Amino acid sequence: MAAKRIVIAGTGSGVGKTTITIGLMAALRKRNWQVQGFKCGPDYIDPTYHTAVTGRPSRNLDSWMFGKDLLKEIYLRASKNADISVIEGVMGFFDGHSPESDVGSTAEISTLLNCPVILVVDCGSMARSAAAVVKGFQALAEKANIVGVIANRVGGEGHFHLVKTAIEKECQIPVIGYVNSEIDISLPERHLGLIPSIERGDLNSFFEKLGEIVAKTIDLNLLTQLAEVPAITKTDSSIFDIKREKKVNIAVAKDAAFHFYYQENLDLLEAFGAKLSFFSPLNGETVPDNVNGLYIGGGFPEQFAKNLSEQTAVKQSVKMAIADGIPTLAECGGFMFLTEAIETHDGNRFEMVGAIPGKTVMQNRLAAIGYREIKGMNGNPILTDGLTARGHEFHYAVYIPSRDVPYAYETESTYGKKHEGYQSRNLVAGFTHIHFATCPEIVENFIALCRTWR
Repeated sequence: MAAKRIVIAGTGSGVGKTTITIGLMAALRKRNWQVQGFKCGPDYIDPTYHTAVTGRPSRNLDSWMFGKDLLKEIYLRASKNADISVIEGVMGFFDGHSPESDVGSTAEISTLLNCPVILVVDCGSMARSAAAVVKGFQALAEKANIVGVIANRVGGEGHFHLVKTAIEKECQIPVIGYVNSEIDISLPERHLGLIPSIERGDLNSFFEKLGEIVAKTIDLNLLTQLAEVPAITKTDSSIFDIKREKKVNIAVAKDAAFHFYYQENLDLLEAFGAKLSFFSPLNGETVPDNVNGLYIGGGFPEQFAKNLSEQTAVKQSVKMAIADGIPTLAECGGFMFLTEAIETHDGNRFEMVGAIPGKTVMQNRLAAIGYREIKGMNGNPILTDGLTARGHEFHYAVYIPSRDVPYAYETESTYGKKHEGYQSRNLVAGFTHIHFATCPEIVENFIALCRTWR
């Protein structure tokens, strides 16, 4: 069990914490360390890079969606046999569910895991002022343990020493290194954030270059010393330790168009008795034979709308399976795929599966973003009456039904309540990404539905 753990936090979004986190992971792997990656918050994309560089599935840690024990449990399971756990923060250090507290923030997660924090500061156009920024974060971090700073986008070694001198004098913590603003290496972005690693092909040369840059100007020995903290006490029980006989086979769509899955969702399905059979709609793979259920996660179907529209056999196999009553759960991109068509930003229309009446239309602005508490509606057979789960929405698409439809969910956020998605027979679809660990009964219900179907 890894005792070494460190949070890489930022003063805000866009300060470079993802690039630096990946670089640190690559540099530590170069030393033959087993590195376990984590991402604070509900983001799907950054963990794909963690997974690609470390060779271990990265996990999400979210203190709004999970209780303290579940948060620790997910951390402990994933970090087993790792030499160090590197936890990337979300947004700014204190940004989370509410502007009035640290709930759901990187700060709260670092406190719950008793984890030291390295603060990434964008020091472009700053010298002594950088110390004021760090000192402000220290003042607000009453419980969190900020142990060091990485200066990003500095103008050179001379600029770095100005920043380092100011911060170390005023804040009494070390500045463990820097990244030069002239370094020409960055991660490409699109409307939902970074382009996922699954779409970028072979990343080994990219990781190697980034690791070399980080190792040259950041003190890895000091970083690993600061990461040395007492081990976390193991929780008493685990929902993930249930090992039931595999009695159902669930087909899971997974490729560049559909790959937004919490690893714990897949782990729980397997723990509760499901065999998972992965298939790629984008690459022309139809729904596998002899499956009892279908799970289509989120992703970027709009980016591959033309290719998906041309997969006639795939669309027909999905539509026929749903018409036959196969239990189906579709989330966000999967929901979009099951509608009649996707209309892209440029106004083009691409025919999709057609199992859900209506179309999805891409907008140039966010249609929804944020955490959700979610309940089932209209006899939802997976999120049944009386159950509440937690998840999040983040999409630019809107669903336009062609007639009145039965909604799948009632969701509640800081903006109030709304109805969303589509539910009919054994099909449950919506934009909300649900974390199954917040309501394990979802897994029980889905598998039971698969067993009784046939």
